[in-house]
Amino acid sequence: MPFHDITGHERPIASIKAALSHGRLAHAYLFHGEAHIGKALTAMRLAQALNCERPYPADDQDSCGLCRSCVQIVARTHPDFVVIEPDQELAVPQIKIEQVRDLEQQFIYRPLMGERKICLIDDADRLTIGAANALLKTLEEPPGHGLFILISSRPQALPITIRSRCQSLRFSPPAHTQIEAALILKRELPPSDTHFLTLFTEGRIGAALTLDLEALRVRQRECLDLVAPAALTSITNILTSAERLAKADRGVEVLIWLRRWIRDLVIVLVGGDREHLLHLDQVEQLHRYAQQADVGLLLDLLNEIERTEQQATRHLNVHMALETILLRLRDALGLAQTGAPA
Repeated sequence: MPFHDITGHERPIASIKAALSHGRLAHAYLFHGEAHIGKALTAMRLAQALNCERPYPADDQDSCGLCRSCVQIVARTHPDFVVIEPDQELAVPQIKIEQVRDLEQQFIYRPLMGERKICLIDDADRLTIGAANALLKTLEEPPGHGLFILISSRPQALPITIRSRCQSLRFSPPAHTQIEAALILKRELPPSDTHFLTLFTEGRIGAALTLDLEALRVRQRECLDLVAPAALTSITNILTSAERLAKADRGVEVLIWLRRWIRDLVIVLVGGDREHLLHLDQVEQLHRYAQQADVGLLLDLLNEIERTEQQATRHLNVHMALETILLRLRDALGLAQTGAPA
């Protein structure tokens, strides 16, 4: 599909189309911004626009999305379109120097079908030092027929020498209204589900379009069971639940859900906009908790959960962390002293 099928990103797309129209395309681009918001999709559309067999007017460079070339680019079978990604079989996925060496060999030769050979490097911040140095040599003396598009959600992790040789385009998450409209159109979901997915993914439209909604709803119900009054008033139940979730390697996932639920409760406590509530269908329960919850304790707990999430890859005892957070949540909700809310 062409550029106009992309949700949001009007500014970077306008810059790309202007460069196409005036023949001023850079030899290397860095598309950066949060993960799963459409950077790689835009790069794919640029590759299609450059190779489409049904040319568009010079003042509106785009692609048909249907011709042989456009279809081959999406399928990654076009001879002049190369995608490099981190090796997922590694414990820590990385782009290895061998992958860049292979790329160099391919770019020696002129394109077979179009005017340019195009390389999309996804998660470019995962280049090893050796791979980054090898790529730098290519970017310093780029072939005239080459176009490199680096994709990154962590551009600061790329060497400054790489960044300085790319034209940088920042991508911001689309507006929530744009994402909800896209979900209604492309997934044919009711407004309650589009609202839920939009807030859950925090503007990452790629995730919103592909996540399993029913599986998410199951996880949401499990979190709601954890914060139910009967569950939190029982210390035995808290300890048992924390142990079960830690053994299932789901502690960090549950902490994320708890953080989102506590955030919703704080919004209710301070009289914030209900449109920002992920658990909008639980607003009555949130209001009942708000009658006796301590907003200061809840804010402290949110900070602790965020710190715990950041430390989760550093041999953190997730079992103990989950126990502590559930017990502190019990106190913050006033359940230890007064029992369940009415």
